[in-house]
Amino acid sequence: MATRAGAGRQARGGEAGAAGPEGRDDSPAPVPRRLLAAATRLFAEQGYDRTSVQEIVEAAGVTKGALYHYFGSKDDLLHEIYGRLLRLQQERLDLLAEREAPVEERLRQAAADVVVTTIENLDDAMIFFRSMHQLSPEKQKQVRAERRRYHERFRALIEEGRRAGVFSDATPADLVVDYHFGSVHHLSSWYRPGGRLSPQQVADHLADLLLRALRP
Repeated sequence: MATRAGAGRQARGGEAGAAGPEGRDDSPAPVPRRLLAAATRLFAEQGYDRTSVQEIVEAAGVTKGALYHYFGSKDDLLHEIYGRLLRLQQERLDLLAEREAPVEERLRQAAADVVVTTIENLDDAMIFFRSMHQLSPEKQKQVRAERRRYHERFRALIEEGRRAGVFSDATPADLVVDYHFGSVHHLSSWYRPGGRLSPQQVADHLADLLLRALRP
């Protein structure tokens, strides 16, 4: 991750399409991916409210008609930027939660994974938490419901551990979840690629803090 603005795009595989005959990605990317890549870069660099639809389509090399065909509005682009990250994290959490492993191990892996995937898609996370209030009320409601599902699955691991006697029940589970995700949500305000700690090291430290808070 050489630059912050490139971190999320690098993790998502950039803007290229299928590989060429010599392994190069020479073909154009699909239009929706080009639009999302352009919007992500512009929103990260200059802000959602200061980015026009015209700037997005020019950067993506498409027409306004193409944008409105695939997304309908700039609001839809903002919603999808966060939605693709949340879908990735939800899929990974579901897989980790269903593993045949001790609950403490599964929770630690889940706690670390959400940190790593957030850092790998830092632009997406930063754009969303900086601009969520600019979504339409309907989309804000959808996002809250999607996030609630993720948090409830995460909290279920804590409750499973408590029933098994592995975790303390001294602190309400909702506060424990908010404690961890408060740290995750602030990553975009201080984490810089190339710093002293790697994404995995940051994830391990935060997961350890969570587990220490839960141990009897």
